[in-house]
Amino acid sequence: MKHFFNTKLAIIYLLSLMATVSCKKEDDELRSVTDIDGNVYHTVKIGSQVWMVENLRSFHFRNGDPIPTTSPATLDYSGETDPVYQWAYNGDEVLAEEYGRLYTWYAVTDSRGICPKGWHVPADSEWETLLNTLGGIDEAAAKLIEAGTDHWPADNTDATNESGFTALPGGNRPPMLVFFNIDLNGSYWTSSPLNDNIAYYYFFAANSAHVSRASYHKNFGYSVRCIKDR
Repeated sequence: MKHFFNTKLAIIYLLSLMATVSCKKEDDELRSVTDIDGNVYHTVKIGSQVWMVENLRSFHFRNGDPIPTTSPATLDYSGETDPVYQWAYNGDEVLAEEYGRLYTWYAVTDSRGICPKGWHVPADSEWETLLNTLGGIDEAAAKLIEAGTDHWPADNTDATNESGFTALPGGNRPPMLVFFNIDLNGSYWTSSPLNDNIAYYYFFAANSAHVSRASYHKNFGYSVRCIKDR
């Protein structure tokens, strides 16, 4: 009889351990997502939305096709129509690991998808929801920008990153000029066009009191944050 109870307790303990491991795995999956290139991104829930905490680093579309880049990284592509490109800043893969890659809007909205399955590039309205959740365009910047000076300049004194979003100054890539503004500002594409040539994006700067909603040419290279499908 004693042996029976010992065996029963062992089974109960084993089942409990398995349930604990399963729950931990599910929690880990909720807190992170992996892209097709094996890059792991942390995630954060802000209001009703779930966002990636890091800038996108994928250099393949969701279906496995490579996202093209230029050779050299500083190639002038201003004469191209609808350029689908991605870059590591200045062609430096070390910077891509830290700041993510820069993408043209045509790459961002390509039907093959640049975000992992179950995720997408946010529309303008989804960015608006994020900002409204954090108090509006005049209050949200400090709550979204990474605090401190590990990546931002010395005047990044108001940032608290209390949302956990951790906006980074990944710079940008114009079609006819060199890369610029890394460590100074970050620009994030939306999937929303203004017209045939212009699309909306959101702009962060360390010395700015608010997030700027702007629009510019789709052939520029900006950063991307993915948001979870609902």
